Parts: sequence; structure tokens; C-alpha cells
Amino acid sequence: MTSIPADRIAAIEARRDELQALMATGDLSGEKFVQVSKEYAELEPVAQAASEVRRLRAEAQSLQHMTHDADDEIRQMASEELHANGEALAAADRKLALALLPRDAADERAAMLEIRAGTGGDEAALFGGDLFRMYQKYAEKQGWKVELISSSASDAGGFKEAIASVEGKGVFARLKFESGVHRVQRVPATETQGRIHTSAATVAVLPEAEEVDIKIDDKDLRIDIYRSSGPGGQSVNTTDSAVRIVHIPTGLVVIQQDEKSQHKNKAKAMKVLRTRLYEQERERLHAERAGARKSMVGSGDRSERIRTYNFPQGRVTDHRINLTLHRLPEILEGEMDELIGALIAQDEADRLAQLDG
Repeated sequence: MTSIPADRIAAIEARRDELQALMATGDLSGEKFVQVSKEYAELEPVAQAASEVRRLRAEAQSLQHMTHDADDEIRQMASEELHANGEALAAADRKLALALLPRDAADERAAMLEIRAGTGGDEAALFGGDLFRMYQKYAEKQGWKVELISSSASDAGGFKEAIASVEGKGVFARLKFESGVHRVQRVPATETQGRIHTSAATVAVLPEAEEVDIKIDDKDLRIDIYRSSGPGGQSVNTTDSAVRIVHIPTGLVVIQQDEKSQHKNKAKAMKVLRTRLYEQERERLHAERAGARKSMVGSGDRSERIRTYNFPQGRVTDHRINLTLHRLPEILEGEMDELIGALIAQDEADRLAQLDG
């Protein structure tokens, strides 16, 4: 296998066979069976990819012999098939290398999506609303569930801030490269002289934490209950239902007041707090491991300007991968597969290059 030690592949295949035999015995307890089947599911794609590389290499050797055949027709056929085999082998080699790359443990998790209007006043808040709807529509196309956790609406429309939970298969894997500063260039509806204004919104995508990931001690929390304020209707403001939670060791503060029920507000606030504490721990571990150059796409720096949405030209440009798509209306309607696919492909290429380096 290309630049992949054969003994590493052999060890993976042997372990896969061992796990397969274990599952076939029927002797495993429920918890042990789940553990074994999970490990098997991680190794099986590697073993299958390695098997396909071997098959194509054996086929290539056979075709190579046939190119020296006495029969012109057989030589011609073998040469054509050898070309197709070479393309298939390159793709299979890449698939194997990708299967061997370390996985981000958070890829299959749900995600917390946070959007905050930046510079630009009302126009930035309107853009924040556009971004939220874009992700909401993309999530719908993926069959994911979006739940608005909290929001702060602007008087002119849109969001000064919106936090939502996005649940479904592989949510974090597909949304994690959206973190950063998103910039918009357009003529505001209130602009009489047709001048283009630039404003921005910040997006953060965090993998959601389960209760088992982050243990929070009650004594580390200060919880204040008070009357809700701001938009939400009279019924929201008649009870002490708003919740402010301070995590004393880190100083993290979460405020939740969108629900009429104090218990619902507390549950949502704890969900946000757990996710932010989990992200802090992930960042700490990432910093410890990051001895090599960081991935161009996956740095996750939320102060980095990552993308520009230019309305007059109908284009979206992702600055990290120098990709410009002249499909702004479609992208805002949630047609994000081409954009997200290009970011994932670049991340894979970066990580493969680091593997070879």
C-alpha cells in the first residue's frame, strides 16, 4: 500500500477478524457487544479498502503480462483496461489512506450553532438572520432537526444573537468548518444612494456535550432566577422564569429566558453550559497535541474572516480555500453541499499531506 506499512494493515485485519469471531460466539454481554461491534465498525472500512487495493494490484499485474501477448487485440484490450485500473487503484489508495486518518471523535455528534451580529448595526443583524435561515434550510435538506435555544431579535429584523441545537447524523462533521467571521457586501434597503455596505456576523459551531462527557458539580454553580425582560409577550414577563447560571471555576455565564417555564430555561442553559465546557476541554487537548502546522481549514479560529457573501455580484467566496461560487441565492436557500464538500476535501488533503510529511 502506498506509504502505508503492510504490517499496520495486517494488524488491523487480524484485529477485525478477531472481533468478528467474538461477535459470532454470542457469548458477549450487552455492553461488551456494543463495545466490540463499535470497534469492528471502525476497522471494517479499513480492511475493505485494503482488500480492494490488493485486488486491483493483482489485476494490474495480470493485465501487465497481457500487454506482452502475441495477439494484437489482447494487447490493445489489456492496455485500455490497465489505464482504467490505474485510475481505480489511485482512488482506492486514497480511500485507504483516508480510512486510516485519525477520526475527530466529535464528528458524529449534534452541534450547537451560535450566530452573533458583528460590525454593521441593523444590517449585521439582518445578515445574522440570513445565515441562520441558510443553516436551517441546509439542515432540513440533510434531514436534521434544528431547535432554537435562545435568540435576541433586532428591531429591524434578523438576529443580534441566535443559538440553536442541530441534531442528526454527522452534524458536526459537516458544519465544523463554518466557525469564523462571515462578511456580507450589499446595498441596504435604507440606502438611498445605492452604496454597498459591508457588515459581518460571527458563527461558532460546537460539538454538543452529553451529561456523561462533562460532570458539573452543583457546588460549582451559582444559579439566579429573575423575571424575563425584552421581547416574548406579556405572559413571559409575569413570572420569575429567566435563569442565569454562572460556572464559578471558569467564570462562564449562560442566560436563558426564551421559555415560560423556569425548568425548561434551566435545562436549556445547562445544555449550553455543558457544550461550552466540553469545547474548552477539546481546545485544551488540541493545543497540547498541535506540535505540527495546523490545518488550513480546521483551525477553528473564530476571529478569522472565512467567507464573503457579495450580493451585487451574486457570489460567495471562501477565503481559506480560494473558492468562489456564483450561486449566492441558491446557497442562502441551503444549497451548501458544493461549498461544504470542498472544505471537507481540502481538510482531508491537508491531513493526508501531514501524514506523508
